[in-house]
Amino acid sequence: QVRLVESGGGLVQPGGSLRLSCAASGSIFSFYVMGWYRQTPGKQRELVADIISGSTNYVDSVKGRFTISRDNAKNTVTLQMNSLKPEDTAVYFCNAYPRGGSANYWGQGTQVTVSS
Repeated sequence: QVRLVESGGGLVQPGGSLRLSCAASGSIFSFYVMGWYRQTPGKQRELVADIISGSTNYVDSVKGRFTISRDNAKNTVTLQMNSLKPEDTAVYFCNAYPRGGSANYWGQGTQVTVSS
């Protein structure tokens, strides 16, 4: 069983920065895709960024502002968010799944609010 625990959310002013962290316990391997999704009320959860074997993928709206990284030895994935905008306000979820597998794991979510 895999458990994902996020931390680092909060309230920040527009233009500010936040760093989200996700710690995984259980059997997370380097071949797992790890990523961050976000969701606002009434909307579908959307992929923000993911990473596997050093290859990263970002939604267009965060390119150049967000950076995803992972430490396989520590089973952690982080999302550095810079130049935050009000439209980045959402609950952010950590996700992990084995590429080619059927399992899919989610954290409980952490609120990010960008507001003056």
